[in-house]
Amino acid sequence: MQIEIQPFFDQATSTFTYVVHQGQGSIAAIIDSVLDYDPKSGRTTTHSADKVVSFIKEHELNVEWILETHAHADHLSAAPYLRKQVGGKIAIGERITQVQGAFKKLFNLEPEFALDGSQFDHLFKDGETFRFGDLEATAINVPGHTPADMAYQIGEHLFVGDTLFLPDVGTARCDFPGGDARTLYRSIKKLLTLPDHTALYMCHDYPPDERPVSHLSTIAEQRAYNIHVHDGVTEDEFVALREARDATLEMPVLILPSVQINIRAGQFPPAEDNGTAYLKIPLNQL
Repeated sequence: MQIEIQPFFDQATSTFTYVVHQGQGSIAAIIDSVLDYDPKSGRTTTHSADKVVSFIKEHELNVEWILETHAHADHLSAAPYLRKQVGGKIAIGERITQVQGAFKKLFNLEPEFALDGSQFDHLFKDGETFRFGDLEATAINVPGHTPADMAYQIGEHLFVGDTLFLPDVGTARCDFPGGDARTLYRSIKKLLTLPDHTALYMCHDYPPDERPVSHLSTIAEQRAYNIHVHDGVTEDEFVALREARDATLEMPVLILPSVQINIRAGQFPPAEDNGTAYLKIPLNQL
């Protein structure tokens, strides 16, 4: 099975976007796109997304899916922009409804904001398979970081979202609304039962100073070297470590704008009567 995977790294948010395809003129999927956002001015731009658009047009790809591994708290999704430019269905895990419920309450969103995931074109069930071109993919529910996290497996390639990072960075935090360290441990252990040679594609990398940014790992490397969850680490040990570490972490710089946008499948909030869309900043809540 021919498969080509093109990563794009957004340095401002340490995020990897992937285009998965089978060569010139083939069907493609985009995973975890980035809309550039300046928190000082509140202005958005599409420089990162336009790199993806240029690649797709250069290779004459036909986009069928624009996949989100979860409602990101560290960057805004460019999914609607990409759908307008190159097509495709925006999809996420069906438990996004739980995340929408938690954050509608936090942000006191408009009564019309639906809690059924209808902002997305498709909601994946755990274990659901889908195709693009000759490639078959499986959506795997991996909650813990948030209730709605999904990993996407395409043959021997696994896009892990915010579950695992590179082994020297560890695992995702679990202190957002609906997050749970014990649940994350079990999700990760489910992934680590895959064959050792399975390639893992990171959503982020925050490397120590001594190594360059990297997007790729394997099941074998994670089981041997992951500083939080290598073989031999018990569930209780992981929960104690993860909860202690999370207690020391600041909130992500873009969590407040990101979540408000991403639970809407990347759409902005409805414009007010002056034609401008606004984001909310809840005081003393996070």
